[in-house]
Amino acid sequence: MGCLDIPNETIFTMEMTPIKFGPGATEEVPYDLKRLGVRHALLVTDGGLMKLGLPERVRALIQDAGISVDIFDDVHIEPTDRSFEQIASFVHGRDYDGFVAIGGGSVIDSTKAANLFTTYPAPVMDYINKPIGKGLPVPGPLKPLIAIPTTAGTGSETTAVAVLDVLALKVKTGISHRTLRPTLAIIDPLNTVTLPPMATAYPGFNVLTHALESYTSRPYDARPRHKPDERPVYIGSNPVSDLWCEKALEYTGRYLRRAVLNGMDVEARTYMALAATYAGIGFGNAGVHVPHSIAYPIAGLVKNFSPPDYPKHEPMIPHGLSVVLTAPTTFRWTYPTNPERHLRAAQLLGADVSGLSSAAMPEVLSRTLLSLMRDTGVANGLSALGYGTEDVPALIDGTLKQQRLLVNCPREVGADELRMIIENSFEQW
Repeated sequence: MGCLDIPNETIFTMEMTPIKFGPGATEEVPYDLKRLGVRHALLVTDGGLMKLGLPERVRALIQDAGISVDIFDDVHIEPTDRSFEQIASFVHGRDYDGFVAIGGGSVIDSTKAANLFTTYPAPVMDYINKPIGKGLPVPGPLKPLIAIPTTAGTGSETTAVAVLDVLALKVKTGISHRTLRPTLAIIDPLNTVTLPPMATAYPGFNVLTHALESYTSRPYDARPRHKPDERPVYIGSNPVSDLWCEKALEYTGRYLRRAVLNGMDVEARTYMALAATYAGIGFGNAGVHVPHSIAYPIAGLVKNFSPPDYPKHEPMIPHGLSVVLTAPTTFRWTYPTNPERHLRAAQLLGADVSGLSSAAMPEVLSRTLLSLMRDTGVANGLSALGYGTEDVPALIDGTLKQQRLLVNCPREVGADELRMIIENSFEQW
């Protein structure tokens, strides 16, 4: 039998953004813009970072190198279809030939959108993933984009996804295409030292769930075979992504508590920045599953929750919080699909897995997650966000719309399974 007769996938791909890493790396932005041929750049950031002065410092560096640069500083924290349209409108008709994103995932994803919509203008819903949008492919290559993360969380500097809330549907989704990957990621740990505790903790849990979901996702060779032009960005766990995810879990388990406790702990900040990038590479190819799928309606249906250390002008649920709250229950449920891998993940996060009874083994990963959540002051379950049993149907409905993620789950998952996970995540301890 030839390999073409095999119904399952036999091929996995590994794509990643080139990385420049280290304290002080931000100073080299002008060199890289020149190397990429950029002459008129748009620097994208948010109002909070503008107050800290980093974007202005980078703009001065770029201008001193003889490159023209403008600033867009009105990025919406947790982007929406409306905010994507806003930045697309700002960029329309201007002759930018490159972009610089300075900020967290919201800024980097918004810059990806600006690059996309100025290069190939179209209604936002045309590019949004099915079944929410049309899921049209990006027609061709985009302009150079340098991403400079200021949080250790999303790993957006390495991924091919731009995440947003669709306001009318009250659901979070994304635009996913390999051409959205930034051209270069400049990761300078010094840019994260000003983050307050919860704005460190919640992105850190996004790192953790990226790595853990990818590490436990449905393997690439357990999925249907794809034609080369139809192979999805998220291909399932594979031998290369596994290596990145394991290191991300190790660093998160070792350094997240320290980074939350003392923001000036440069060693902890450095390793969390590495963990975010490693997890971004891992999930950017393998893909996430149930916790991220449920997180989208959790964030999209927000009521009155206002997290510490975040802007107060409107209710919001930080992405890292929305993904981690269902993780302990999820990984207790997925344990039977690969006990060895779940135990290894717990060990990488710092748990002692030697001598466990058969009854304790399925619990150790969940208990390790809960310990890390308690130690860093995470909100205690969905009830702390204002959700009750009356919200379960809407949360299930919103989750079922995330089929591009749910297909990565190592177990078959439908409404009944989601109900169990959600109902067991209202209070965690």
